[in-house]
Amino acid sequence: MVMAQVNLTDYSNRVFEVIKAKFGLKDKSEAINKFTDIYGDDVLDREASDEYVRKIIDICNRHEKTHPNRKMTFKQLDALLGV
Repeated sequence: MVMAQVNLTDYSNRVFEVIKAKFGLKDKSEAINKFTDIYGDDVLDREASDEYVRKIIDICNRHEKTHPNRKMTFKQLDALLGV
């Protein structure tokens, strides 16, 4: 866990107070963490889990066995994953 001292504007302070109250959090630190959980994906992609990577590899391997001379496009892969 990283410790940080931050300077908030009045507006930011009010936003985090509302988040803290809305979700019943103990302090602004938890409010900041909740805020990043909600909006962080808009800025930064999360790392893929091992299970997800294994699923993708399995799909690719099955495709290569079924169609050894054919390549899969990203659109086809997304369709298989239901994305």
